[in-house]
Amino acid sequence: MLRPRACWYGSVRMISQVNKALQKPLPAKPDLARVPKSVTLLGATGSIGSSTIDLLQREPGRYRVEAVTANRNANALAKLARELGARFAAVGEPSAYQELKSALSGSGIETAAGADALVEAAQRPAEWVMAAITGAASLKPTLAAAERGATVALANKECLVCAGALFMRRAAAAAATILPVDSEHNAVFQAMMSGQREEVRRVILTASGGPFRTWSLDQIRTVTVEQALKHPTWVMGPKVTIDSATLMNKGLELIEAHHLFALSPDELDVIVHPQSVVHSLVEFRDGSVIAQLGSPDMRIPISHCLGWPNRMSTPAPRLDLARVSALTFEAPDPVRFPALAIARKALAAGGAAPTILNAANEIAVREFVGRRLGFPGIPALVEATLDAAERRGELAEPQSVEEALEIDHNARRLATDLLPEIAAMAS
Repeated sequence: MLRPRACWYGSVRMISQVNKALQKPLPAKPDLARVPKSVTLLGATGSIGSSTIDLLQREPGRYRVEAVTANRNANALAKLARELGARFAAVGEPSAYQELKSALSGSGIETAAGADALVEAAQRPAEWVMAAITGAASLKPTLAAAERGATVALANKECLVCAGALFMRRAAAAAATILPVDSEHNAVFQAMMSGQREEVRRVILTASGGPFRTWSLDQIRTVTVEQALKHPTWVMGPKVTIDSATLMNKGLELIEAHHLFALSPDELDVIVHPQSVVHSLVEFRDGSVIAQLGSPDMRIPISHCLGWPNRMSTPAPRLDLARVSALTFEAPDPVRFPALAIARKALAAGGAAPTILNAANEIAVREFVGRRLGFPGIPALVEATLDAAERRGELAEPQSVEEALEIDHNARRLATDLLPEIAAMAS
């Protein structure tokens, strides 16, 4: 099994721009008549992109869209690019280029396709970049935005899971500002404003528990794809929804919080909160616990990042605690939901373990959605991949983006090789 790495937090402390921002006084309210803030949307057609666009369109004249990207949905991207007046549109899938180019013919909007085109979009001169590309494919473009010193609204877990130390180090060197969009990390960011970083004793991320929170172990063994895609609270993309059902999303979020806020594994905890009203809590050394509450609407954390350091209005439903009536909490069950414990082991092991964890999980989720792997096989395949990589001595921390992507590639291949054995055992 994975072994914890030696503790390095006393001598090396990766302080993110988020934490630096916490120590700065807020500037004066902006003049709304000034030149509009330029923004780029990496992953414009997904759920995060759609919520961001809704906020942009409610503030006409305040923002200007520089670039938009999507993976392969060329027609939807072209429609958004026209509506938003974007200057550049790119699809990650090269085969979708002609469709995009045709749809934007005569618009004056520049078009491109492929992995390099996504990086080009991130490098264009936008002050604020929404990083919402799903998966390890987000690493290069998101890092490209950070390395030119932009404000990056990070809605993608994989950048920090795959290469967190590298990403935060380069972002700090470029004086980039990294703002967390995930509701849990955004809640931590807001709650931390009640004190100094060194006063924090513990950060507690909340989990809805997913659709199978009350299911027995026998019931969980029979979960279907359709059942796993029905989240009781949030509306998200399929990958994140499946991760929520296994609780792997919470494991990935622990790793993300570790890098964002320079927290050791011992300073991180998870609690199940099915109402999804309390998004995270921060416990300070004096015993005070500060929580951020809000309706389960992603426009709230997105607006916090979009308007930072000022708040902006949103159409999100107002929180009515009398109507909610009760807030309940419970410990996560490691027997029914082993993915969280597996992610904790990867965090403690460090090095390449989180990168391998993420890659194997992406393969496992893909195979589950494709009905080639049972639901319990998702954490089983991830754990088997991590154990095999450790036996091979492949847990060294990546020192470059290329190394991180190579580790990711090798882990995917390893998970694919292990798939038949795990699928047979989990059936």
